[in-house]
Amino acid sequence: MSDSLLMVGKIVNTHGIRGELKILPHTDFPEVRFAPKSKLKIVNPDSGVMTEVTIATSRPVKQMYVVRFDGYDNINQVEKYKGCEMKVNKEESVELPDNEYYFYEIIGCRVVSDEGEELGIIEEILRPGANDVWVVKMPSRKQLLLPVIDDVVLDVDVKSKLVKVHLLEGLL
Repeated sequence: MSDSLLMVGKIVNTHGIRGELKILPHTDFPEVRFAPKSKLKIVNPDSGVMTEVTIATSRPVKQMYVVRFDGYDNINQVEKYKGCEMKVNKEESVELPDNEYYFYEIIGCRVVSDEGEELGIIEEILRPGANDVWVVKMPSRKQLLLPVIDDVVLDVDVKSKLVKVHLLEGLL
């Protein structure tokens, strides 16, 4: 699997019988990614087989997007894509403002406290509401939940995959 691709969603199920699919977005820009005429790649995570598709229609439904691809108008044509990932070329990534990052840039970063203590590696990003929460896997096998707020996250260096944080009381 080429790391020149970014995951933007996962196909979780079919929707109706007219070839629509439910996609769980893994992107901050679902309205851009799943807009009609957008070109995406369907990647089978098991076989690595890649299929290029163009979105014909899409609409947000709860936490999902229901999309139909050009040339696919029947459930039998799309059923095989359940569980596949939706990807785009990294070059097509949307330019972010300063101090905003893509998931792929944050996941895998080492986390160090402002006192120089190694805390662990970011393995997941949760989006419960007001702010994101970075899940840090610590050497003790425990998880540290870091709220992504200015008081906690002091510095993010995506090039060296290093995040410096200030541990507020009660976080550890």
